[in-house]
Amino acid sequence: MTSFETGERRRRSPGFLIGLTLIALLLFAGFCALGAWQVQRLGWKRDLIARVDARVHAAPIPAPARAIRDDEYRRVTATGTFLHDRSTLVQATTVHGAGYWVLTPLRQPGGAVLLVNRGFVPPEAKTDYDRPQGQIRVTGLLRLTEPGGGFLRANDPAADRWYSRDIAAIAAARRLAPAITSYFIDAQADSRQGRLPIGGLTVIRFPNSHLQYAITWFALAIMTVGAYIIVMRQTAPDRRT
Repeated sequence: MTSFETGERRRRSPGFLIGLTLIALLLFAGFCALGAWQVQRLGWKRDLIARVDARVHAAPIPAPARAIRDDEYRRVTATGTFLHDRSTLVQATTVHGAGYWVLTPLRQPGGAVLLVNRGFVPPEAKTDYDRPQGQIRVTGLLRLTEPGGGFLRANDPAADRWYSRDIAAIAAARRLAPAITSYFIDAQADSRQGRLPIGGLTVIRFPNSHLQYAITWFALAIMTVGAYIIVMRQTAPDRRT
């Protein structure tokens, strides 16, 4: 094959070069935009982690009548009487293995009722755990409702099978509405060792991979520029011909 033939094969029409340039620009801009978005998400996630950490370690406040998303993981306290006969067992997996959360309604002096996740019990103790009587003071973390059910498993109130802490569904099944609050409390650990349920098992974990994602998108943008330069050099006419 002659150098003339090689030069002819490397020549491309102006339309091809313009299209290639536009595609490269779109890819570069898209990757940069995704990288910038991940940087913004990184800042948001770090701010969220800092705010939640501050709430978890703050002094408890009285349990509110209502809660919004920004209230989640806030330390709260409430006083009332447990309605043990209306407790609900919700399937759970913890560091202690598989078992159940014990959600017990707490009737407050004003008549309002809120659900308290008293903690974890293993299957063999699902009916054999402490049931304190009289006026009780509960301190823990405010948690928002978990509607629907668990992963691939829907709550079945008719069969009394629960896979998530769905406040509205549990309130309806236990005839607690309309006095029930829109959230529940994850009770803190009991100072008395060995007592069931085991409180204080709230898992506070926020996956934060935004930095890795940002690096990946910006790396793809740089690779796009490099690939464009290589292709343009290969498709340039052989001026020696």
